[in-house]
Amino acid sequence: MHARISAEPRNGGGTLYVVATPIGNLGDVTLRALETLSAVPLVAAEDTRLTRRLWARHGIETRLVSYHARSDARRVQELVAHLEAGNDLALVTDAGTPLVSDPGGELVTAWAGRGGRVVPIPGASAVLAALVASAIPAPRWSFEGFLPRRGRERRERLARLAAEDRVTVLFEAANRSATTLVDLADACGPDRPAAVCRELTKLHEDVWRGSLAELAERASSDPPRGEVTIVVAGAGAAEKGPEVDLAAGLQQVAELVGEGWSRSSAAREVARRTGLPRRELFKG
Repeated sequence: MHARISAEPRNGGGTLYVVATPIGNLGDVTLRALETLSAVPLVAAEDTRLTRRLWARHGIETRLVSYHARSDARRVQELVAHLEAGNDLALVTDAGTPLVSDPGGELVTAWAGRGGRVVPIPGASAVLAALVASAIPAPRWSFEGFLPRRGRERRERLARLAAEDRVTVLFEAANRSATTLVDLADACGPDRPAAVCRELTKLHEDVWRGSLAELAERASSDPPRGEVTIVVAGAGAAEKGPEVDLAAGLQQVAELVGEGWSRSSAAREVARRTGLPRRELFKG
């Protein structure tokens, strides 16, 4: 493939391309990403072993160099020197877009600070995929990344998230998902609508929808595996729905069951719409 590499930047150096790569399914890479990765002389990759899978799938032969969160300052200096010599460079991480809860910030800041040209090559996004799959209306949303693991900083962040009117998207490690969901339920209230999206775009992609209490209980008894993205509705989401009493909610459940829904799915959907407790709707 032959890319149309952009015009020379103002400082006469090369162009730094920040390239999004698939978050799971290797078929999700964009044509522009493939063209760019094939045309640049060097690609800085978070894990060259993982990136070579993309290379093998799409026949890319560009030379790779390792650049990750634990790389020392010398590696940044080497990559900046490469760009200053007039050579283009592409930056990729293991999945998704560099700098979005992924390494790359020091390099991009260093090159932009020298007047260098930085070009984004967008692509697959776990954040947007999770927002779409969650079925939580999100006209306004925020991205939280990973929560602090413990202590005062975590408590303060959870408190701010609980008061946030916008939908919030978080990343979490699979082995910490249950704990985080319990903490979210405690901070935001057990009935706050949410979704747990795991292994997005992969073979075992799965989305759990329900209240934070339900999701915490499920994650505790059946811990999710793989990459996890959590979507939490904004403050007051349940209250902002139509005012519906339990009897009317049960009637909605019955109507959905009559349309072929399972009672469990119908109760979950009506709970999402109205904020009524799913367990009461299911038992009723």
